[in-house]
Amino acid sequence: MVKGLDAYVEADTEECRKKYPRPLDIIEGPLMDGMRVVGDLFGAGKMFLPQVVKSARVMKKSVAYLTPFMEEEKRQAAARGEITRSQGRFLIATVKGDVHDIGKNIVGVVLACNNYEVTDLGVMVPGDKILAKAREIGADVIGLSGLITPSLDEMVHVAKELQRSGFNVPLLIGGATTSAAHTAVKIAPEYAGGVVHVLDASRVVNVVSALLSDQQKLTFLQDVHSKQEKLREDFAARRARKPLLSLESARARRPAFNWDTIDIPRPSFLGTRAYTEVPLEEIVPYIDWSPFFSAWELHGRFPQILDDEVVGTEARKLFADAQTLLTRIVREKRFTAKAVVGFWPCQSDGDDVLLYADESGSQVIATAYHLRQQMEKPGDQFNHCLADYVAPKLSGRMDYCGGFAVTAGHGVETFAAEFRAAQDDYSAIMVQALGDRLAEAMAELFHQRARAFCTFGLTENLTPEDLIREKYRGVRPAPGYPACPDHTEKRTLFRLLEASSHTGISLTESCAMHPASSVSGWYFNHPESKYFGVGKLGLDQVTDYARRKGQPLAEAERWLGPYLDYETS
Repeated sequence: MVKGLDAYVEADTEECRKKYPRPLDIIEGPLMDGMRVVGDLFGAGKMFLPQVVKSARVMKKSVAYLTPFMEEEKRQAAARGEITRSQGRFLIATVKGDVHDIGKNIVGVVLACNNYEVTDLGVMVPGDKILAKAREIGADVIGLSGLITPSLDEMVHVAKELQRSGFNVPLLIGGATTSAAHTAVKIAPEYAGGVVHVLDASRVVNVVSALLSDQQKLTFLQDVHSKQEKLREDFAARRARKPLLSLESARARRPAFNWDTIDIPRPSFLGTRAYTEVPLEEIVPYIDWSPFFSAWELHGRFPQILDDEVVGTEARKLFADAQTLLTRIVREKRFTAKAVVGFWPCQSDGDDVLLYADESGSQVIATAYHLRQQMEKPGDQFNHCLADYVAPKLSGRMDYCGGFAVTAGHGVETFAAEFRAAQDDYSAIMVQALGDRLAEAMAELFHQRARAFCTFGLTENLTPEDLIREKYRGVRPAPGYPACPDHTEKRTLFRLLEASSHTGISLTESCAMHPASSVSGWYFNHPESKYFGVGKLGLDQVTDYARRKGQPLAEAERWLGPYLDYETS
């Protein structure tokens, strides 16, 4: 088990069953002894997540073999009036509007293999369903996960509902978009049962163990509360210490370009082009492998990570497994990759971009709304907005911007489910991770094609490493991320591209893309365009933004919540 070898697990389990009085003795004896060794090594940094999940696979397959025997024992015990109980009941869900669950699945596997009874509600789970299930199963701990920023607001909502409904079980918060600071400032004050941010799977077992221990819980939560109070104080101090520029002042510090001389390439086509089935073998060379290792909590840059003194051995094993599975995915066409790309004539109007039906500019078919940096900067630095990279109406020149939506997600969950049914969470998680990598690789591939469509990319001679390091002209910012943090702008992009009909990607109510292994964004070709983070936003800008979009201020604040530099009423 410690080595994660599962080839003979059923035969070995049957041999144990003949030696032990009860099937449960095998789980509580050699299996849990093995997982304790795994847990100790993992906690000490001597074993890494891929190894843990492989060990978990051995555990799950062994438990699956023993389950019919244990169910019969439980039936007999119930008939005798005896009560059986796991170490604790853990309820976990990806919140409403969010479809990402790789991290959640890893947490569930790790906890289940430490004898916790894990109920996983899946993705896009409404708050009322979470509360109802928690009551039904008598959950001892509730875990919420999310990737996109609107999920943060949904987590606050669930915390409020837990408080209103009288719950008193600890609430765990996790996912790529979460942080200890946001948990402390926004979520913890809404729920008195204890709210704990968990950074990654390596910490979750110790956290849950402490929360369910009569001896440790009080001290543990007091320590958490103390740290969260310090984070709240630090947050308040930073806000007071770093006042934002007014929107007027920030706009006055926009970058200045000579639009008479700026090169504006015209795309070779206007409108959209759809690609109904992109060959997977064309996508594979564009994979950036570094985030793949990060998903498995092996941190380092590829390919250097393969020779890392600490994680190199495990990284090589993981990479070999990934290559084997990826080869199978390509050979068997397990995933269907689809894409759509579009270009439109456009001009900027202040901080917004007007997209036209044709080059006459007589009919605006959409407006892309953007936000500007308001943080104070040194005098030689600008306060950026994506609209700065588009020719202004007053310049008298027509510009062009593009958009894209790509997915490698069709087939990912079906293939992952096959592995889960075989008690192979390691391969199921691997499938999801490879789906995400292929989607990002598609974004890179089609950005290269987009640059070629705009002619300036035809002279590129870039290596895969050059592409990963973005050594090319132009950017492809995604709505919902730092340069354009409003997820609702995806709706405009999807309407222009007719993305759902061309690719099968849909948007949830929180504007997450489904399938999860999907990417979308804008193309900006300005020679000096770059990626940046908008950062914190003042009330003046959010008010102006809501007015331009024609939406209530409260709605704009809800979507931009994590970026607000002020408290809402």
